[in-house]
Amino acid sequence: MSVIREVPFPSPDSSSELPMNIWIDDADSAIDVIDALALSPFATGVQPWSRLANLERVRPDARLRPAEGRVLRTAQVEDGSESRLISGEGWTLRVVRHRNRTATVSVTAVSEELATSVMKESIDGAEEPMPDADHVEMGFWWRGSHGGNRSEKPITAQPWDEIGTNYSAQVRPALGRLMATTPADVNGRLILLHGQPGTGKTTLLRTLAKQWHDWCQVDCVLDPERLFNDPGYLMEVAVGYDTDEDTQRWRLLVLEDCDELISSGAKAQAGQGLSRLLNLTDGLLGQGRDVLVAITTNEDLTRLHPAVIRPGRCLAQIEVGPLTRDEAVSWLGSPNGVGASGATLAELFALRAGRQISPAGADESTGLYL
Repeated sequence: MSVIREVPFPSPDSSSELPMNIWIDDADSAIDVIDALALSPFATGVQPWSRLANLERVRPDARLRPAEGRVLRTAQVEDGSESRLISGEGWTLRVVRHRNRTATVSVTAVSEELATSVMKESIDGAEEPMPDADHVEMGFWWRGSHGGNRSEKPITAQPWDEIGTNYSAQVRPALGRLMATTPADVNGRLILLHGQPGTGKTTLLRTLAKQWHDWCQVDCVLDPERLFNDPGYLMEVAVGYDTDEDTQRWRLLVLEDCDELISSGAKAQAGQGLSRLLNLTDGLLGQGRDVLVAITTNEDLTRLHPAVIRPGRCLAQIEVGPLTRDEAVSWLGSPNGVGASGATLAELFALRAGRQISPAGADESTGLYL
């Protein structure tokens, strides 16, 4: 049987403050208690100013707290996360650090200036700089219990001139034009990369993020099926967020393996999902925001919904196929293991690593993300 305990907070000292109680039972953890204690000064009005920062690549030795302050609570869990509650004169700080080197820092204070200064002192120099030139920042969206969440992480990405030979000479010119696109060249909002698994569609998107870095922020939506079934989540992702830059950058939303969303039977299978996608690319929803959408699919072009591939809708519509036998032999430096019809990029990497590749017709629906 759960034991429920009511924990009263101190009575307010003025009419501008509000009372607060929390209820704790055996389903709550020590971290839940720290969350409630950190929230109480703001909820009661004792410290009515709040600041929040989400950090990536936090240095192992980062203090994430001002020089002055007293640690009131510390809680750790087995997955490596740690939560701390720290208090100082007129402010309260909550720091949550995760094993993946991300952290959330929140502060409440009696004044806006104090909240800003405590936050600045806590996080200044806490993050490591961006990795070397082989990386690029990419955003990742997912729907949580309180709405959309976005996190930026560095991903490995090579320039186009270093990976061009991974693709057939037949498709290379079209890919080169896509990589060289500038805002002035945009005459469609949808980028469609289709072809069998393992041909390098995901690699292309990483390289595209690098090639377009100066003018376009690339965000990958991890749950596209929820994106187009939840209008609120779609609006949040479509609107994006403002930066401190003088010029608003374009944004590219990446939706991988959305076969059901854009197939010929998508309207019947996915309800309003297809309509909302088209509205995002060239309907009212897409007006006023410089947003592009890139979709990868394993479907053949003839099996896609005609509304998706109609003229004028796509900035690029490219079939990414396997390399021919001659191209595959040249890439590998040997004919061993290369079939008469050539090979996909995933198969060539497997052959180069000394692994056997799946025979033609085998299920390649997973594990071939390149």
